[in-house]
Amino acid sequence: MKLFQKFLQILWRIWFLTISAILVIVFSPLVFLVVYFDKIKFFNFLKRVGANLILFFMGFYIETEGKEHIDYSKQYMIIANHTSVLDILLMIKIFKSPFVFVGKEELSKFPIFGYFYKKTNITVDRSSPKSKKEVYDQVESFTRQGLSVVIYPEGTIPDEKVILAPFKNGAFRMAIEHHLPILPVIFLDNKKRFPYRWTGGSPGKLRVKILPPINTAKLSLDDMNDLRDFAYSQIYTELINDELKKEF
Repeated sequence: MKLFQKFLQILWRIWFLTISAILVIVFSPLVFLVVYFDKIKFFNFLKRVGANLILFFMGFYIETEGKEHIDYSKQYMIIANHTSVLDILLMIKIFKSPFVFVGKEELSKFPIFGYFYKKTNITVDRSSPKSKKEVYDQVESFTRQGLSVVIYPEGTIPDEKVILAPFKNGAFRMAIEHHLPILPVIFLDNKKRFPYRWTGGSPGKLRVKILPPINTAKLSLDDMNDLRDFAYSQIYTELINDELKKEF
């Protein structure tokens, strides 16, 4: 029975890759034109269409708490826990206003997708000091266009046993330097529903919790570590509380 279940889960993963590949191929001509003419905001619309289609055909439905904390007239440094590839799709789905991801350089190496990703987001080679510096310049460029920025401050998807890996400083340094309020987002079910491996998971509800923004207007870089630790404690506490609720 368990072997058959794993077989179905692998087929489900293949279905995910198939849907994603079809959408990339079908949308590529339009996306190429949008990217060529530098229409980032329209590209954001196309991303939302694609994310909604993938989530729908995978059998997921979304429950979001804390939408009232988003002021779409403002720009944010959006941070979240990183547990699954679904984190990207959900972020695209729940935020209506345009934003860019800051992600690892390796994503730009995927055929077709990688080209569009690099053109419309910010990529960083964490082993290169020069690349890290360029990220700060690109963030400033995008925020001048009225876009928010999304960073997963853990840096990568940690081991499944890790509730929340330590945060890196980049998101908090940039939030202070560019005077962006930090908007913490918590994905409560992505790890269970679609873990970062070929087996496990199932269709169903994906809960997202958005916390009140953290103002950085009066902060300096001397406050960076405290800001990072405060944001970490907020997300960690929510994740722990959710785990405790499941036990009772």
